[in-house]
Amino acid sequence: MDYMTRAPAEIERMPRGGPDASCLDRLLQTDRPEYLDSASDGARKRAVIEALERTGEWFGNTARFAEIAMAEVADVPDPVILELGAGHGGLSRRLLDWHPTAQLTVTDVDDSSVAAMAAGELGTHPRATVRRMDAVAIDAGDREFDLAVFALSLHHLSPSAAARVFAEGTRVASTLLIIDLPRPPSLLHLARLATMLPLAPLVPFVHDGVISSLRTYSPSALRALAEYADPAIEVDLRGGLFSPQVVLARRGDAEASRPNGQR
Repeated sequence: MDYMTRAPAEIERMPRGGPDASCLDRLLQTDRPEYLDSASDGARKRAVIEALERTGEWFGNTARFAEIAMAEVADVPDPVILELGAGHGGLSRRLLDWHPTAQLTVTDVDDSSVAAMAAGELGTHPRATVRRMDAVAIDAGDREFDLAVFALSLHHLSPSAAARVFAEGTRVASTLLIIDLPRPPSLLHLARLATMLPLAPLVPFVHDGVISSLRTYSPSALRALAEYADPAIEVDLRGGLFSPQVVLARRGDAEASRPNGQR
């Protein structure tokens, strides 16, 4: 059954740790917004975006995420890729650098982020289109893309909205690639929070990191979100305790209807 015909309250009550979350894990979550979610605190929001871009380069996450995405279109001659929630656009820039024929549609729901990307090299790149787009209501046709990428953003969304990402991403693309922070076991989670909390009031990036850790979804939650979105969605979960959570989602008929090639 499609998610749009089901009551959002069914999934909205699900803990971030999933239907089988422990009592402690159910306490380690919050609905508090991050600076990245703010529509008014532009200075702190921009500071977090810039910190994400720097750390993505320093620690190799941008390259690692690009490698994951490239592997999914390795057999597609001229891949058409959609990046949702692109933020600073670093991942899309890397994909354009690495793949000589890829076409990128680079999007974000935040107007200021879209304006900043459009004003930079993505805005003039011949194989890139920068535009505003909401990951929960994607303005694109069915199977318009070979790959849709949503990196480090799913945890910002409530469970019902996250389920819509699964539904929409697998509608417009043959493969939906979600990369997000892992949800650690409860005791490790508590230890991590203890080291971060003293700096949270002082450093916007750490403030958002604390909240992000409380909003990330566990593997069982991700499976439940996909199932709620549409039972026809198949998910492949990868990642470990200290590595990003990688989700590959496809509808059962995706392989038969790829727009640009066969895998």
